[in-house]
Order: sequence, then structure tokens, then C-alpha cells
Amino acid sequence: MIRSLFAAVVLACAFALPAAAQAPKLPPNVDPQNTIVMQTTKGPVVFVLRTDIAPKHAERIKKLAREGFYDNVPFHRVIDGFMAQTGDGQYGNGTGGSRYPDLKAEFSNVPFKRGTVGMARASSPDSANSQFFICFGDASFLNGQYTVIGQVVSGMENVDKLKRGEPVQNPDKIVSMKVASDVK
Repeated sequence: MIRSLFAAVVLACAFALPAAAQAPKLPPNVDPQNTIVMQTTKGPVVFVLRTDIAPKHAERIKKLAREGFYDNVPFHRVIDGFMAQTGDGQYGNGTGGSRYPDLKAEFSNVPFKRGTVGMARASSPDSANSQFFICFGDASFLNGQYTVIGQVVSGMENVDKLKRGEPVQNPDKIVSMKVASDVK
């Protein structure tokens, strides 16, 4: 009796794995070498990096993801109708970066719209480092002033569920962030 109860509990736990333990299926026609799989406290988000317009920024995101820099990093600034910002693996509050130097801007004519991933920066155009944001909707006022680094291809409904605030109280987090080709 106890053995079967134990087995039932183990089996129930196995089927109740958190979303972070389940790798999302990639949409067709995406390059896993340039696709990011981000597990958040609200569920998976997948975005394709735009190596064609921001190769240095895309390389930085991949390098930091491979180092585990983004794991357990909060979404520290989430503004309803605008964007969700994360990527401060140094302090977690939007004031930090990585151990690597800031990047020179790679502005393009790609518009900021729902699901666009852009690099956050300070007042200098050449101050992007590790932080990035995902747009909830049209943000055309950012066009040509911030570097577009990607586009969400699945999981935007999970971005929509993130707790709002500036700063966010008890924020949602990136549980893990990996280059898709590295996900086993």
C-alpha cells in the first residue's frame, strides 16, 4: 500500500514538471543557431536573433546566454502597453551590465512593433551591453534610435502575463535562457 502510494506520488510529480523543464518546439524555418529559448516564470518565450541587421548585438546575447548570465534575472521594468525590460545580470535593477564592453549601435530601419526585441541602453547610442526589452505593441518612436536584435516567434502570450511596474515589485524572472541549438 505505502509502496503504491509512493509510486503514485512520484508519477504525479513527474507529470507536474514546471514549464522551465519543458523545451518548447521551435517554429518551422528558424535557425536554431540564431534562436533564443527563454524560460520565464510565466512560460517559454522564443525569439529569433536578427544577425542580418545587428550581428554584434546578436553575438553578445548568444555569448551571455551560453554563459548562463541571464538565468534567474528579473524583468525589472515592465510598462503596460510599451515593453518588458530585463537582462541586468549584474544588479537585477536596470543599472548593471555584463563584464564585456558596451556595444556600438547597430540601428536599422526595422520597426519596433509587437514582439520586437531591442537592446536597452543609456543616453549614449553606443551604451547597449546586456539588457534588452520586448515590445508589447507599436513603439515606432524608438525606430532608428535603438538596436533591433530580434523578434518573438512564440510565447508572446507569456510576455503579456509579466507583472507590471517601474520597478516591478516581486518581479517575474528569466528562469533560463539558451541558444536553441544548445537545448537538449
